Amino acid sequence: MSMCKKSCTLDSLLPTFCRIALCLLLLLPGLGFPQSEQAIRVGILHSLSGTMAVSEGALKDSLLMLVAEQNQRGGVLGRPLEAVVVDPASNWPLYAEKARQLIEREKVAVIFGCWTSASRRAVKAVVEELNSLLFYPIQYEGREQSPNIFYLGAAPNQQAVPAVQYFKEELAIERWVLAGTDYIYPRTTNRILASYLENLGVDPDDIMLSYTPFAHKDWQRIVKDINQFASTGRKTAVISTINGDANIAFYRELARQRRGANTFPVLAFSVGEEEIKSIGIESMVGHYAAWNYFMSIDAEENRDFVTNWQVFTGDDSRVSNDPMEAQYIGFRMWVSAVERAGTIATDKVRDAMIGITAANLTGSSAQMLPNHHISKPVYIGKVKPDGQYQIIWRSPENINGDPWYRETGRSSW
Repeated sequence: MSMCKKSCTLDSLLPTFCRIALCLLLLLPGLGFPQSEQAIRVGILHSLSGTMAVSEGALKDSLLMLVAEQNQRGGVLGRPLEAVVVDPASNWPLYAEKARQLIEREKVAVIFGCWTSASRRAVKAVVEELNSLLFYPIQYEGREQSPNIFYLGAAPNQQAVPAVQYFKEELAIERWVLAGTDYIYPRTTNRILASYLENLGVDPDDIMLSYTPFAHKDWQRIVKDINQFASTGRKTAVISTINGDANIAFYRELARQRRGANTFPVLAFSVGEEEIKSIGIESMVGHYAAWNYFMSIDAEENRDFVTNWQVFTGDDSRVSNDPMEAQYIGFRMWVSAVERAGTIATDKVRDAMIGITAANLTGSSAQMLPNHHISKPVYIGKVKPDGQYQIIWRSPENINGDPWYRETGRSSW
């Protein structure tokens, strides 16, 4: 029985603060377990402050829910799970420091965390040195494989390339603004996309590149530059790899200059339902995003997850998003792998992970591939006035993650 079905009666009787207290009680390690059973510690490495907190805070909360639900099921190997939360504060070197703290001092069996590629790369060296495991839940630029990382988010062939292809073929986009935050993921992804577009016959003069720092707030000139680029009369789109709270000022400046989706639609790879709430729905309506999951997907697994999430947080307005689904899949895979291996030892769990499957929230399942990436469907959504995404396209089948995708010709699906 799901957490939702167990909790809904209480939900109707208890005030919000009691519901939250009940959920916090579920997080206490050892609840319902023999005291002799030592807890398995799970590290949570997500920024709760700084520019990335707008995105990563919900991931911390959703992992706490997954840990609580697993303890309700009896834990793992008959042992309770205990979440250990640290705050790397949107500081990339601090991610590495906090990862080392989790592994060496807190003795965690696994780490779930990071968002930016800069943070992932900082942690990569640590988990490889100390032979621990990182489950990374965010889309990224590819060009990487590590024996100590499982990549739960989309590789470029599972998000960026199919989405740009859709915009070119279905929306007849002719001119392209590739706008991103100035770090690894946007620059690498935009190199892939520019090469892909040029291989499809797009003139390099019809591709504009724009990069801004994290937390960038003054978008007035850049939006004017984009508008000038789009003023030729040829249909133009912005492909956005802008990350963190810079999105708030970007979309609000578009709205201030009355540059809505009809002027030049924005297709985002890092703006989900959580970010829409922070940006403001009125600035987002009509714009697009490409993900592997949307909260609006009509599937029983998704409805149960969303209900459980809102009960757990005591907030009926809380939204879910793609990285949360990726963590859901990865967490379930990790639990299954530990149970298959009969141990939390890194080498045994890593071997057990390959080929393992887990239900996703979209009505199908994901499989862990030998390259440490998973299979995923691709969705494109358009923001509605209620702040949810209307799904306008889905890939015909799940796509296997390929970190070494070559941007020549048509996408692999």
